[in-house]
Amino acid sequence: LEIRVGDWVVAVGNPFGLGGTATAGIISATGRQMGASQAYTDFLQIDAPINRGNSGGPAFDLDGQVVGVNSAIISPTGGNVGIGFAIPTNMAVNVMDQLIEHGEVRRGVLGVTIQDLTEELANAFKVERRKGVVITNVLPDSAADEAGLKAGDVVLEVDGQPVDRVSDLRNKVGLSPVGEKIEMTIQRDG
Repeated sequence: LEIRVGDWVVAVGNPFGLGGTATAGIISATGRQMGASQAYTDFLQIDAPINRGNSGGPAFDLDGQVVGVNSAIISPTGGNVGIGFAIPTNMAVNVMDQLIEHGEVRRGVLGVTIQDLTEELANAFKVERRKGVVITNVLPDSAADEAGLKAGDVVLEVDGQPVDRVSDLRNKVGLSPVGEKIEMTIQRDG
């Protein structure tokens, strides 16, 4: 399911206990972060009005496919100001499947500390690409250590998907089933 900024979306919920209510808007942004407590979620930002009581309701595209689960708003007043967030469907399904199978959510762990690739680091590590993630530390006896990753390695892809920032790598690893193998493309020493 491809979601693009500008796509129309309909949010359904139960705002303020009024019963089933539908509102319309667009996808304002994708990949939004909302702090450490939501570290594994790249939220969809939508401007369809969402208020208290919409959480847990679906956000549909115009084909009737659920693209997200309404989750939160940013609001200085407590009411809608056009900045709402939905958990993308693929992430919600991943959590649902794990809850059904294990009764809890289990996250894959690589065993590294990481930071975003900056312009300065890209020059220092002789990386042509200006987006990626730098491994700053590898924990002993971790999966990363066993795979031979080293501090200074720049992660460019996981399973063929580009890694542009820390949240990309964290989510790709964290949402992988425990014990599953992943393929990483890295650049080392230029």
